[in-house]
Amino acid sequence: MEATQGCKGEPLIELKGACKSFGDKLILDDIDLTIYRGEALVIIGPSGTGKSTILRAIAGLLPLDQGEIYVKGQKRWGLIEDGEDPIGISMVFQQAALFDSLTVEQNVGFLLYQHSRLSPTKIRKLVEEKLEMVGLGGTGDLYPSELSGGMRKRVSFARAIISNPEDSKSNSEVILYDEPTAGLDPIASTVIEDLVRQLQHIEGICGTYVMVSHQNSTIRRTADRVVFLYGGKIQWEGSVTEIDTTDHPMVRQFFSASVDGPIRVID
Repeated sequence: MEATQGCKGEPLIELKGACKSFGDKLILDDIDLTIYRGEALVIIGPSGTGKSTILRAIAGLLPLDQGEIYVKGQKRWGLIEDGEDPIGISMVFQQAALFDSLTVEQNVGFLLYQHSRLSPTKIRKLVEEKLEMVGLGGTGDLYPSELSGGMRKRVSFARAIISNPEDSKSNSEVILYDEPTAGLDPIASTVIEDLVRQLQHIEGICGTYVMVSHQNSTIRRTADRVVFLYGGKIQWEGSVTEIDTTDHPMVRQFFSASVDGPIRVID
């Protein structure tokens, strides 16, 4: 495996010897991965190789079979509901995962309505602030069915970054994106890619993110560091600029979309 230049900064999340199987299929095979404060990490690789599995493990939604996860140096025991991480971690799901029966405002403010003592007026104000950040100000009364695919993705971004100002522990320091541009046209994809970068640099919003993607433009426009996952293992990692200079055969095959190479073609 080729290694990128040493990352600087504080390790926020560490996977050590992470293993996960579904039935007889080994998905993650002794994975070691460190995510550093302030970085933009994109995990790539063919479909079905465990990219989303890593995100769900990091989010505390999926248990590992073996291995350990450390969050800001503290070992996580069990799933997210079994304890409290020392930092907040939010996730944007591939299909946005909005409640169809709730308005945009109710979707974005859902956790605050359920788990805070904030007044409805205060929550609505916070929701509108976050909707404006993602370019959807004034859409709070709409329902998901009234939005385009790209707009629904942006609503899910607003939900991921909202927090309770009376509870500092509710602030997410890491955001996980699972295929945020999947199914979008090139223009809508560009809007989402730009938004990911913009949110990274807004003070008080998550400055660290991990993304899963197989979209060429999304990888190139949102990644600083790239990890290539295949066969349950990290096969290569490097900076986004090294994509076009590496001789690694899997990376070359992936970005050339060739059927010839070490990556097996699944019919």
